[in-house]
Amino acid sequence: MDPEDMDVGAYEHQIMKEEDDKSTAEKKTDGEEFRKAGKPSSRIPTFQSSLARKRTTTQTAESQLASKPEGSTRETQMKERGIGSGETLRTKLPVFGDRETALPIPSTRIHSHSTDDLSAACMTDPVLSETPETASVPFHADPSPETSDSESLIEPLHQPSLRVESCDTNSVTELSAEPQDINKEIQSNDKQESDTSIQEHIKENLMEVIQDIGDELEEKLVKEMLSESIIQDVQEQCLALKEAAKLPVEVSPDPVLNQNDVDTPARSTTVHSRQAEQKNNTSSRTRGRSFLLFCFFPSVLLLLGGFGQHIWLYGVPMSISHLMVQLELHWLEGFWLPQEECSSNCRMTLTESIPEGMLYPSGSPHLQNITHTWMNLLSRANSSVSIAAFYLTLRDSDIGLSDPSAVQGKVLLDHLKQLASRGVNLKIAVNAPQTYRSDTDELTGTGAEVREVNLKNITGGIVHTKLWVVDNKHMYVGSANMDWRSLTQVKEVGVSVEDCSCLTQDASRIFGVYWEIGAQKNSTLPPYWPGRFSALSSIKYPLTVKFNGVPARVYLSSSPPQLSTYGRTDDLSAILSVIADAKEFIYVSVMDYFPMSQFTPEIRYWPAIDSALREASCARKVEVNLLVSCWSHSSGAMFIFLQSLSVLNKTPLRCNIHVKVFEVPSTPTQHQIPFARVNHAKYMVTDRVVYIGTSNWSENYFSQTAGVGLVVNQTGSVVEKGQQTVQNQLQKIFQRDWNSDFAQALSDDHAEYCTRRKKAL
Repeated sequence: MDPEDMDVGAYEHQIMKEEDDKSTAEKKTDGEEFRKAGKPSSRIPTFQSSLARKRTTTQTAESQLASKPEGSTRETQMKERGIGSGETLRTKLPVFGDRETALPIPSTRIHSHSTDDLSAACMTDPVLSETPETASVPFHADPSPETSDSESLIEPLHQPSLRVESCDTNSVTELSAEPQDINKEIQSNDKQESDTSIQEHIKENLMEVIQDIGDELEEKLVKEMLSESIIQDVQEQCLALKEAAKLPVEVSPDPVLNQNDVDTPARSTTVHSRQAEQKNNTSSRTRGRSFLLFCFFPSVLLLLGGFGQHIWLYGVPMSISHLMVQLELHWLEGFWLPQEECSSNCRMTLTESIPEGMLYPSGSPHLQNITHTWMNLLSRANSSVSIAAFYLTLRDSDIGLSDPSAVQGKVLLDHLKQLASRGVNLKIAVNAPQTYRSDTDELTGTGAEVREVNLKNITGGIVHTKLWVVDNKHMYVGSANMDWRSLTQVKEVGVSVEDCSCLTQDASRIFGVYWEIGAQKNSTLPPYWPGRFSALSSIKYPLTVKFNGVPARVYLSSSPPQLSTYGRTDDLSAILSVIADAKEFIYVSVMDYFPMSQFTPEIRYWPAIDSALREASCARKVEVNLLVSCWSHSSGAMFIFLQSLSVLNKTPLRCNIHVKVFEVPSTPTQHQIPFARVNHAKYMVTDRVVYIGTSNWSENYFSQTAGVGLVVNQTGSVVEKGQQTVQNQLQKIFQRDWNSDFAQALSDDHAEYCTRRKKAL
């Protein structure tokens, strides 16, 4: 009869009877035959259904059976068969009253934590089925070497009952290793042979053995079986296998790993190594994400906190430029602005206006007329024209008169009106408030943009700049206003630079400051100017170009300091540096020279330029020639200060300083024209440098009023035949005026004489 067709009591009764009949030799022979046949030598069967559970995802099963001393029949059989080979494990149990019994497996139930975990776990084979042909390997760890024989014997037999939800998470299947599963096999053979007394005796002995093992071993087993690490390990390995396969895992109705599924220990080792590698990768990714989160989250909090504090203190920025200004990063903005390559050979033209009726001797040097210069710049305009001016009155209607000399101004106004039809954008920044808007209104009607810049509340001054920027390639700077009188009734000096993009772009940034202020209704200055207005040239970093083929170092200066952007040289500093640089002579032509403040309630003494000229003439023996204007708006106090300078050339000081007064002649009709018939030039030329500006030389023009200066140094440059430096040209113009009949040495009468010409206009 097949042992599997009997119940436990009947089968063991038969075994005991056979053992009494057989001799010791036959038992040995049978043991040898069973061993050779690949079967265990023990004739006592075990509860295979309770021992047939095995984890398929790790190699812990092979290491969970601790080695026994040599000579142990059970260990020898385990080594011969191998736990992972799938052979049936038979073990000899202690004898209770001359009988051998098998220990049943205590029932232990492990509850899953969530349906998500179970749904992931059900996709693998976490537990082997209860088949007689499958070997059993428990989940728990290997027994320690100090464990007793009885503990090591019973420990592998204990299996927890696993409660696993099915994949659809709607039904739950309990795989239990309780005696109920065993009884289902036994009950199928109850009709053939039954021995109730033997079963009861076996159960009693089992209870006594479990009682003797003690609560300590039982708690240890329960803790090991209920260890969350086992459950988590199973779930992680299930997920790892699913990711590795990238295919849905089919769950067989009987989640059993047959003997053929585990071919060799090598395959089990390979599977385990892959799973371990995937687990390590998952763990590494988890640690990486944790590290990134650890670094990223505090940084985000700091940024949010800092930005919140910034908004609380400074308000919400209106633009990127505004934000950069608030963060004091305005100087960075200029780095990404597109810059055109600077032309290697620029063309510079000195220009002037000679009032009608003022004639020089034949053969005297002269410069290009300002009207011609401006018309030439407008004709070359292709995209943009930007003009900064004190005011704009190109027609004689501003004074209610009709003067023939105003025709040049009217022609210029017509050319400005035609720019829009040619696709040229015209921008004009003028001082505010304007008393006469007729011309600007007409230009606005033709498409021009006009902004009035009110510096009264910002610096207390005005916009006195006279600057043109055309296509970011050509420019003009000088003393001439956008006034018809500046073309025919006032003596002016300026300079135009053509095909010189690098210098013109720098001038465009100065204009941009005025344009920015004009766009604000409240006319306030930012705490820092944006980087797009930063200087491209300065006294420390001049531009290196060629003017008419002669190498030159050039830079632009501006005033007042409040409007000087990052890197911009202040206009006053530029003048003082030119004076200090002179070795042989300093020639100055300026309308007003007054070492005090003007247009202020309280008069302030301002000796900056005056002291520099005194030092140059008296200490360094540099020749200083100062040419000032005499007209109806001259201040009587100016001539008193000028006398204090001219007296220095007397014995014993003998300072090399001289002062002359320049007067433009006029007819009675010309005398009726207001703000005309005056030498309005503002320039300085030395043996080394040329300075051409827009400001008169008194305190207010450098501390409150907006102005621009151009400094050109061509000292040491090689001059070819037919070429000449800017310094040489302007020196000749000054000497022409200095030696003309229109210039007279300063006398005591000039203070009274010039002021008598003043009249209400």
